[in-house]
Amino acid sequence: MKRLIFMGLLLPLAMAVATPAYSQITVSGSIQSDILFPQDDEKIGTEHTDDKALTNTYLDLKLGSKYVDAGGRFEFLEHPLPGYEPDFKGWGVPHFYVKAHTGNMELTVGDYYEQFGSGFILRTYEERSLGIDNALRGVHLNFKPVEGVTLKALTGKQRRYWEHNDALVSGVDVELGLEQFIKPLVAHDTHLTLGGSWVNKHERADNDAIFVDALHRLNLPAYVNAWDARVNLMHKGFSILAEYAQKSQDPSFDNGYHYGKGSVAMLSTSYSKKGMSILLQAKRSQGMSFRSKRNVGGTSSFINHLPAFTHDQTYALAAQYPYATQLEGEWAFQAEMGYTFKKGTTLGGKYGTKLKLNVSHVRGLDDDGLKNPVAEGRVTGSDGYKHSFFKMGDETYYQDIDVQIEKRFTRDFQLNLMYMNERYNMTVIEGHGGMIKSNIIIADGKYRFSPKLTLRCELQYQFCEGDVGDWAFGLAELSVAPHWMFTVSDMWNCGETKLHFYQALVTYSLKSHRIQAGYGRTDAGYNCSGGVCRWVPATRGFTLSYNYTF
Repeated sequence: MKRLIFMGLLLPLAMAVATPAYSQITVSGSIQSDILFPQDDEKIGTEHTDDKALTNTYLDLKLGSKYVDAGGRFEFLEHPLPGYEPDFKGWGVPHFYVKAHTGNMELTVGDYYEQFGSGFILRTYEERSLGIDNALRGVHLNFKPVEGVTLKALTGKQRRYWEHNDALVSGVDVELGLEQFIKPLVAHDTHLTLGGSWVNKHERADNDAIFVDALHRLNLPAYVNAWDARVNLMHKGFSILAEYAQKSQDPSFDNGYHYGKGSVAMLSTSYSKKGMSILLQAKRSQGMSFRSKRNVGGTSSFINHLPAFTHDQTYALAAQYPYATQLEGEWAFQAEMGYTFKKGTTLGGKYGTKLKLNVSHVRGLDDDGLKNPVAEGRVTGSDGYKHSFFKMGDETYYQDIDVQIEKRFTRDFQLNLMYMNERYNMTVIEGHGGMIKSNIIIADGKYRFSPKLTLRCELQYQFCEGDVGDWAFGLAELSVAPHWMFTVSDMWNCGETKLHFYQALVTYSLKSHRIQAGYGRTDAGYNCSGGVCRWVPATRGFTLSYNYTF
């Protein structure tokens, strides 16, 4: 059946290529294949496997025309890369769709992705590095009846690896661009958008039997409803977004099967002009884990998404301890500021100087105990915990303060400097380890020898109190335009383990093709994106990666 489905997807492509009558059809797609040839390494604790090669391989195919599009994805994950959940393994065509579209309407039948507002009650998306693909399979309508009004309606069942959960997820979203109806707003360069969403999950209550004790079984709700309201005001360089969402009773694995309601509130404001930008954000969430299958954990089956409100670090040591959003609840604050000192000034120099500052702080909610005293300390079956809205808990979950300076000294030499102070509550985030305190310094320099030859080097050091102690990192990357890149790096634990995690990579690019080969070690740790994380075990071996878009 899998082969027949994939052949059915390829058939229109063959017809489009071979038959002139199909010349108006556009064909596009991509291939991504990441391969590891694993080797055992007792020193770093690699997981043994009898497989000679592990691979995550994807083939996307899209056919487009004036009124109808179609597409599908073939995935080969029969021998997946390390660190993915057991159900991730398999192969086939789990994603396909047909989409009809006109000037103001778009109707999709099959698999689709969607996000309402900031995603607090609905966000379906694909993130391959985390093993996430929570697409809905069903019907999706996007309709713009008049200028300034957007309506979305959907229903479907959510993908969980190679199956679909039984729960039916349905929702409606409305957005109004008021500047289309209030003309003075446009005259003053002001945009005002109102939005509202509703999502319903219907999951049969008799699918799960959750017992409080030997004699009492929970009465689980078959319907869970969530709603979201938001307003976004933009005036010239100023923007402010306020959003609030709430979810009805939803006993689940994530909350210990209690009956407390969930909520999330966010306020985000930003200002930008030439040479300067400011972003301030605050978020309070409580019990907003929303899954299409109540009795699962891990990274799968989420209907919604809660952003972490922490900076996504790209440097190796700065990303050593990434933050994962705490589903039980948290207060999160983030501030970012960017400023460019103009050319010709004392601090700007000949080429100007860029300064970036980021501050993130996350802490727990105030906890006044269980709402239902009859529970006698037992969360299961209770009404959950009492939390004062504005009062925060005493415990810090995560904090970082980092400053970056980007300075070009000559036409060919550029230097980036970064300092980061971090607090990482490993006990809260990972379940052990206490508070990790670290200071990180980074120097990243790039020198262009010629238009085709560029060398970039990184030096990083992390002074770490807790876990396994200090780390050092070095990298050299030589680019030979337009095709080649050579990279060597080493991350060395200067504390308890004294282990080296070295890498050597060669990358070749030609038009839409990119191939990379390498060898080395990687340390165990969390891979995170947007506050969602998966554990990745230590690895050693040869790697091969191929990417192609057409």
